Amino acid sequence: MTDSEEKELLRSARTIAVVGLSTNQAKDSYRVAEYLLQHGYRIIPVNPAAESILGQECKASLAEISEPVDIVDVFRRPEDALKVAQECAATGYKTVWYQLSTISPDDADKARAMGLELITDLCIMREHRRLFA
Repeated sequence: MTDSEEKELLRSARTIAVVGLSTNQAKDSYRVAEYLLQHGYRIIPVNPAAESILGQECKASLAEISEPVDIVDVFRRPEDALKVAQECAATGYKTVWYQLSTISPDDADKARAMGLELITDLCIMREHRRLFA
């Protein structure tokens, strides 16, 4: 994805589901989601172990979300990456942002074969800062 395509994606996106969003304020997922909220995005935390994070109601899975999602931002271990891709394909969410070191190249190829658009090994917060600073 080119910088201009990435910038347009971030400009047009309104709702971001954050898979693996932690309740721990020291974790990257929390800081990134907080940043995205501060920059006008609607965040839907996907964490089956929490009721709410950053004042947003948590969902246990992507299948529980009943509204359109523009980007699925993934903070899970690489061994969970393909499962998240399968959930995205099953729910119709097409754009998946795998944070740094959260998907292997082989699993990324499999996810793309499911018809998903992937951004991999980039931090959405860093990219937003870089492109909109």
